[in-house]
Amino acid sequence: MKKISELLAIHFKKWGINHVFGIPGKAVTALILDLHNNGIDFVLSKHESGAGFEAAGYALMTNQLAVAIGTSGPGGTNLLTSAGQAKASHLPVLFITGHPSIKDSGKALGQDSTMFGTDVVKMFEPVTKFSARVERAETFKAYFQHAIEKAYSGVKGPVHLSIAGDVLAEYIEEFELDLPEIMHPVASNLDKCKDLINRSERKVIFLGKGVHSSKAYREVKMLAEIFDIPVMTTPGGKGAFESQHHLSLGAYGLGGTEESSAYVERGLDLMIVIGSKLSDMSIAGLSPSLYPKKVIHFDYEQTFIGKSIQVETVPIIGDIKTNLNALFETLNYQDIIKTPFHIEDYKKQDTYIESRSPMLAAEAAKVMSAAFDEDTVVFGDDGSHTFYAIKHYDVKRPGSFYFDDVFGTMGHAIGYAIGAKLAKPEAKIVCLTGDGCTFMHGTEISTAVNYGANVIFVVFNNGKIDMVDTGMTLHLGKAIGTVYKTMLDAQKFAESMGALAFKCFDAEELKAAIEQAKTADRTVVIELIVDPLEMPPTAKRG
Repeated sequence: MKKISELLAIHFKKWGINHVFGIPGKAVTALILDLHNNGIDFVLSKHESGAGFEAAGYALMTNQLAVAIGTSGPGGTNLLTSAGQAKASHLPVLFITGHPSIKDSGKALGQDSTMFGTDVVKMFEPVTKFSARVERAETFKAYFQHAIEKAYSGVKGPVHLSIAGDVLAEYIEEFELDLPEIMHPVASNLDKCKDLINRSERKVIFLGKGVHSSKAYREVKMLAEIFDIPVMTTPGGKGAFESQHHLSLGAYGLGGTEESSAYVERGLDLMIVIGSKLSDMSIAGLSPSLYPKKVIHFDYEQTFIGKSIQVETVPIIGDIKTNLNALFETLNYQDIIKTPFHIEDYKKQDTYIESRSPMLAAEAAKVMSAAFDEDTVVFGDDGSHTFYAIKHYDVKRPGSFYFDDVFGTMGHAIGYAIGAKLAKPEAKIVCLTGDGCTFMHGTEISTAVNYGANVIFVVFNNGKIDMVDTGMTLHLGKAIGTVYKTMLDAQKFAESMGALAFKCFDAEELKAAIEQAKTADRTVVIELIVDPLEMPPTAKRG
């Protein structure tokens, strides 16, 4: 017989989970103690949302389950945003929240998490794949097993269990669960792809972040090279294809390149969409007059297929990697019709942007691109700063750049980067964020310092919420509530939490700071003062 809290810890350790993220509270302290007793590091985050983001980054880097813990009541509600972000990122995170005492339900309780107070189980339902309250010890095994299976089945995603303190302390018979083994069926209509691709003259591959989820980098590259099809990426698909490949058009949509826009404007017979919901950020600038004649859409599930671009669409449902490999097995390479593609036909003269004070963010993204090597993994936060990188930062290796263009939580990349670094300490991790994001979740830099997560944080600071400020000005004629009366001093803020910090105003200072950061054996924050009047590459969004 073992306590439920102990059985949780034993399973996490068996599954290779060495870090669990959260903030203690009375309802979950027994679980935290058992984690410690079983050799699992409990990472004290600065806010429950930060804990959830860190767990998501941990899951992304390890490609397996991660865990975030919050106490009852506000501890649970603070995790909701990070659960929504994990769901958008298709990451298997187990969120565990507590409750004072299930036996006292119905009485007046502080931080009540049941229907009599703040019903966190219902709150978690829209932002997870499964949310349940464990009210009796004998039901724990079934709920725990079902939660893990749901996290791994179909499109991966977060799950939630609310377990009261008295239930965690109960003893039950020991049991042992393995993480689910996922089987991916092959789509039945793959034959349509080959003929449609061969019959179409002007075609393009459009990659989304589902390529990251499936780790289908090799297969995407094979598809492009076998058929000689140019490739462009959504904002969330940035990092799925190397920028310097001869078939790369760069990004499309917000932060898109001139090359991708020029290619699309000449007309498309076929667009092969791979792993994208085609959000408004992804197809910004794609008017109905520019729609392709036909679409092949690879995705794990049907929900958003045919909704954004309403043309004849062939849905290929299931795991991208599995279906592309199955497609290759059916190909006769000699019969493939190729249309020669020359990227030079779509390139515009790239003029060097002169440095001035404050620095232009576009130039800063180019400096970062030159300074970081192919082994560096960049997590881009949600804001104008990352759209500059989407346009100007070169991806040297697929799987080295991550950005979310669906849920879009400001500040989430700070936690993702920390969790990723703790998951793989040897990895070179960079977080590109902004002053607005840092105001929201920058205290997690302290978590990085405290646990030796030596991330390089690059903060673009222009004293405002830039993307909203630009959008309001362009579309409403005036921006309200977007400018900080007192700017963030990110350097002093970082130093107050124990990080090594730099403040930069030009390219040379930025280059020098990055070089020092790469050799520093500690958490580093590089604050870059950028021009508040620069027009970000987000104006296409309506």
